[in-house]
Amino acid sequence: MNTVLVYLEGNGTTLKRTSFECITAARSLGTPTIVGVIVNGSSEQAAAAGAYGLSSVININHPSLASFDSGVAAAAIASVATEQGASTVLFAANAIGKEVAPRVAVRMQAGLLPDCVELSGSANAVEAVRPVYAGKARVRVRSTTSVTIATLRPNVFTARPADASAAVTVTNWSGSLPDLRSAAVVNVQRNEGVLDVAEADIVVSGGRGLKGPENFHLVEALARSLGGAVGASRAVVDAGWRPHREQVGQTGKTVSPNMYVACGISGAVQHLAGMSSSRFIVAVNKDKDAPIFKIADYGIVGDVFEVLPKLTERIAKVTGRS
Repeated sequence: MNTVLVYLEGNGTTLKRTSFECITAARSLGTPTIVGVIVNGSSEQAAAAGAYGLSSVININHPSLASFDSGVAAAAIASVATEQGASTVLFAANAIGKEVAPRVAVRMQAGLLPDCVELSGSANAVEAVRPVYAGKARVRVRSTTSVTIATLRPNVFTARPADASAAVTVTNWSGSLPDLRSAAVVNVQRNEGVLDVAEADIVVSGGRGLKGPENFHLVEALARSLGGAVGASRAVVDAGWRPHREQVGQTGKTVSPNMYVACGISGAVQHLAGMSSSRFIVAVNKDKDAPIFKIADYGIVGDVFEVLPKLTERIAKVTGRS
C-alpha cells in the first residue's frame, strides 16, 4: 500500500488551486503512486493535473451525484480508495473537504488528521503538524490505523508543477452507491467573479472599526487595488454587514494568504485562529495596544477612514487597479 488518493475540486475548466496544493503535498511523501479522484469532472479538469505530475484520475460520474451530496460523495470516494488500495487520502481543508473527509474516515475506519499545515513521512506512515488551542500551539500527530485521511490547510502547501508534465489517463467510475441523500438541491447561486477568501493570495478584511456596512467600500476598494478578496470579522457578519462566506475566524473560514490586511479589527483570539498562518500580516487600527499588532508583520496606527483611502490611492498607482 504505497498509494495516495487526492481529492480534486473543479473550478471552471481547471482545478482549484487547493487541488494542486494537495498533489504537491502528496509528492512530498516519498515516491508514492498518486491517484486523483474527482466528482463529475471534465477531461479539461483532469488534464490540468498533469502539469503537477498526476497521471491517473478517476472520475466519479454517478446519477446520485448529479447534484453534489457529501454523504453520497463520501461513499463513492471511500469505495475508490479501497479499490485503489490507498493508504492515505488527502483533501483540502475547505468547506467540501471538512464535510466529506470525516465521512470517508468513518467509512474506512481510518484515522483523521484535520487542518494540517505540515506533512512528512511516507504514504504508509504519514506524520502531520496541526494547530491547536486556536492557533496558540502546534502538535505533531500521526494515525495509528492502516489508512490515514488528512485535510490540508489552503495556501500553506505551495503548489509546485512537476519537472515534467504527465499525460493524464481518466477512468470513469460508476459503481453501485446507496441512496444516502438527506436533502435536495433546489437552487444554485454562483457568485461569479467574486474571489473566495480561502483561495485568494491577498485578503483585505474589515472589522467593527468600519462603524457600519456603508463604509465597507473602503475595504472593497483596497482589495480591488491589490487584486485580493474581501473578508470580515465575526462581529461584522453577525451584525449583518457582510455575508457569512466572507467571515474569517474560528467559526468562519481559515485562510493563509500571502498577505492579510486587517482593517479596524482588534484581533480577538477567535479571529486570529483563522488568519494567523498568513505569510504577511498588515494591521490598520487606531488603538496601538490592539492585540492584532502582536502578530502583525507591519502595522499602521491610525484611523481607517484616513489611512485606507490614501493607501488605496498609492497602491492603485502601482498596480493600475481601481
